[in-house]
Amino acid sequence: MHFTKPSPPSDDKRWRIVEATMRRHGYDSHALIETLHSVQQTFGYLDTEALRYVAKSLRVPLSKVYGAATFYHFFTLKPQGEHTCVVCMGTACYIKGAPNIVAAVSEKYQVKPGETTADGKLSLLTARCLGSCGLAPAVVFDGEVAGKVTPEEALERIGRWMNHDS
Repeated sequence: MHFTKPSPPSDDKRWRIVEATMRRHGYDSHALIETLHSVQQTFGYLDTEALRYVAKSLRVPLSKVYGAATFYHFFTLKPQGEHTCVVCMGTACYIKGAPNIVAAVSEKYQVKPGETTADGKLSLLTARCLGSCGLAPAVVFDGEVAGKVTPEEALERIGRWMNHDS
């Protein structure tokens, strides 16, 4: 049976980057994570159309693609805010106060974990474990890991973003 490569979801030129990743791996199902990374880096998030396209292109069930996209904390299914705050909820961080950080940010900025503020400035995310247990509670602010974070420190740091950006 001959495989016909599906067309990208749109004529957006950025799909060429994703296609190059899949082609480099011979459209093999083992390239799933790398292909999802390529989509995430190129578009900022993984939407349903992108997941379907990757599934068809790599001949992988959509359920497996969705499972990978939702299992790893570095993938997101929605557009991110201008800034991201990822609070680790691993055991050490949880015990040392991570839920208090999430609660403080949620309350102050009216955003639930996994969501973005109405103005699009802040995405509040949680992770199963960042692997920085010695820094508990750990928080990643725009890709930069901070350790032993208090709710007050988190609010102060996010406050600088919210007040200085336009």
